[in-house]
Amino acid sequence: MKSTFLPLAALCFAVLLAPVAHAQDAGADIYKAKCMMCHGPDGLGNTPAGKLAKILSYKDPSIVQKPDADLAAIIKTGKNKMPAFATKLSDDQINAVVAYIRTLQK
Repeated sequence: MKSTFLPLAALCFAVLLAPVAHAQDAGADIYKAKCMMCHGPDGLGNTPAGKLAKILSYKDPSIVQKPDADLAAIIKTGKNKMPAFATKLSDDQINAVVAYIRTLQK
C-alpha cells in the first residue's frame, strides 16, 4: 500500500499545481506584452514611462495590501494614465496577470 500511495500522492500534487504554473506563465507573457513597458520587468515602475506617470512599485505597501479583486478592477478599467484592458483581455487573462504581479512582490 505504501509503495503505491506516494507516487499517487505526488501525481495528484503535480496535477493540482499544473494550472497554477500555467496561469503564472500566461500572466508573465501578458505582463511582458502589455505592462512591462511602463511597470518594468520587476514591477518597480523604474521606466521612462513609469517615472513620467509616477507609477507606484508593486512592492509599495499600498499595492501589496490591495485585494486581487482591486488589482483586477484597475487592470479592467484603467487608472490615471493607465489604459483599460477590459476589452483587450479576458477575466482569466486579467487574473493571470494579477497572479504574476503577486510573484513580483516577493
